[in-house]
Amino acid sequence: MSDRTLTASGYPDSYYAATALPVPAQPALVGEATCDVCIIGGGYTGLSSALHLAERGYDVVLLEAQRLGWGASGRNGGHLGSGQRKDQDALEEAYGRSLARVMWDMAEEAKQLSKDLIAKHAIACDYMPGTMNAAIKPDHAEWERRHTEKLRRDYSFEDRRFLDKDEIGAILGTDIYYGGWIEQESGHVHPLNFALGLAQAALKTGVRMYERSPVLGYDQADPTTVRTADGSVRARFVVLACNGYLGRLESRVAGKIMPINNYVLTTAPMDEGRARSIIANGAAVHDSKFVVDYYRFTPDHRFVFGGGESYTRRFPRDIKSFVRKRMLRVFPQLADVPIDYAWGGTLAITLNRLPHFGRLEPNVFFAHGYSGHGLAYATYAGQLIAEAVAGTAERFYVMANLRVPSFPGGTLLRWPGLVAGMLYYALRDRL
Repeated sequence: MSDRTLTASGYPDSYYAATALPVPAQPALVGEATCDVCIIGGGYTGLSSALHLAERGYDVVLLEAQRLGWGASGRNGGHLGSGQRKDQDALEEAYGRSLARVMWDMAEEAKQLSKDLIAKHAIACDYMPGTMNAAIKPDHAEWERRHTEKLRRDYSFEDRRFLDKDEIGAILGTDIYYGGWIEQESGHVHPLNFALGLAQAALKTGVRMYERSPVLGYDQADPTTVRTADGSVRARFVVLACNGYLGRLESRVAGKIMPINNYVLTTAPMDEGRARSIIANGAAVHDSKFVVDYYRFTPDHRFVFGGGESYTRRFPRDIKSFVRKRMLRVFPQLADVPIDYAWGGTLAITLNRLPHFGRLEPNVFFAHGYSGHGLAYATYAGQLIAEAVAGTAERFYVMANLRVPSFPGGTLLRWPGLVAGMLYYALRDRL
């Protein structure tokens, strides 16, 4: 299956698309439009930017090349977690304790923002509390124990509790883990419905949205003209919210990110007892491998399992088998459970795994490269972009001032180095 395997609704065939909220399709852009802010991309970053800008009184147009939430925002594992993609030890070493603390606090704000938006707009995205980390090696477990203690001591973060091998074995139906941690204030959602709920809220606030309107380019004038095949938008500000689908639209930042593919399956529903034998507490789980396995249950007891990556533009021919092999290494007792859906999605990573924020002259804002940690932080990015457009940019520039290195070789030569590096870490995972 690839992005060309679409349902009648225009979304890739997935459990999420099959259970999506009934948000009406938006028209394609035809003709000319004017606005204060033109947003390119209809995922979490774009939808959150649109909502927060409209709430501030800005006239907003959003352009989406496919359908709202069509990309990684509608295909991911649905985990709403704590912290940045990099741990606090690494952030303190790179930026000092003071800035690392600010980044931790911002990540906590990001997590809370998503939960607040779900409550404020009554988004029916099946939010369920609880996340867990599962350590695949003894030294990983020991590191998680020390890091949990550090967060409690230095960051006053009491929600995370360390689990030893016996405790995690009592929760998860596998004996491969050596420990980990659990949080109750984090959680998991139906990611496409979270995106569509943001879209519904933004539409009610007056945002004009156009689907199936890929952007061909824009000029660097002020105001800017954004071009599609059948129309154009004249705007004072532009927001690039394309993430893994940026392509060649903006060469000035494309070399900071790398599109990669990740894969997910969903089983047929199980009875509640069997589901609880796999995850007794209903939490979402991710492990400590470099190429992460992550999994959770839906409210109707379907098992959602994600894992495995590829670094070309093509998806595997048989995604079900590709991901099922990873699932059965952890839970061989699920060999008899049918797989109802399997799909892939494209996300963007950065070289240092921190998101890349910035402003291009004269009036273009962007945020991308969430590196698999985007549900909370991409939504938060939209709020920070709205603040920056409105002239209150302190929090936006905390992130924009972080140095995010370019991939060696730029967009042409970044693939070989990444593939070599990822194969190395995948081998380490296996050993």
